[in-house]
Amino acid sequence: MNIEKLKYPIGKFTAPTNTTKEIVEEYILDIQAFPERLKKEIETLSEAQLDTVYRPGGWTIRQLVNHCADSHMNSLIRFKLALTEDKPTIKPYFEDRWAELIDSKNIDIKPALLILEGLHARWSLLLQSLSNEELKKTFIHPETNKEIRIDENIGIYAWHCNHHLAHIISLKSTMNWL
Repeated sequence: MNIEKLKYPIGKFTAPTNTTKEIVEEYILDIQAFPERLKKEIETLSEAQLDTVYRPGGWTIRQLVNHCADSHMNSLIRFKLALTEDKPTIKPYFEDRWAELIDSKNIDIKPALLILEGLHARWSLLLQSLSNEELKKTFIHPETNKEIRIDENIGIYAWHCNHHLAHIISLKSTMNWL
């Protein structure tokens, strides 16, 4: 399998030309279901399997699970900033450096799963409550200086959930852990 397919097993995120309410609702369902889907994929894995990298140069499954908790915490904060401020500039972070910290590399995954469960319950409720006007609110990402709309960012994070689930599922298939 080529490295691009290993890195992006479901492809890169592409925003729809016209983001409808129905598309946003599907994205929200993906975000809402993520903690349970993730738990289902990893619950039978051994510690050694959790410490297996999903691709050459990639993270271990343990790091990936902790990355999702870190990334989704940051995302919820970005949504709240966009909803309560006028085009805020968000704070980026070095996700690769965070993944190397002890709380990503050397900890049981249960705390990250608990974070994701509670975070996604709150996040989903917030996203489901958004009006059409709120879905059009934006924040600025300083790395690209681009304004990102909330409805687009919901899609990015639905993709993010499915992207990392695909990493795990693909590794399990390759390693015959199914």
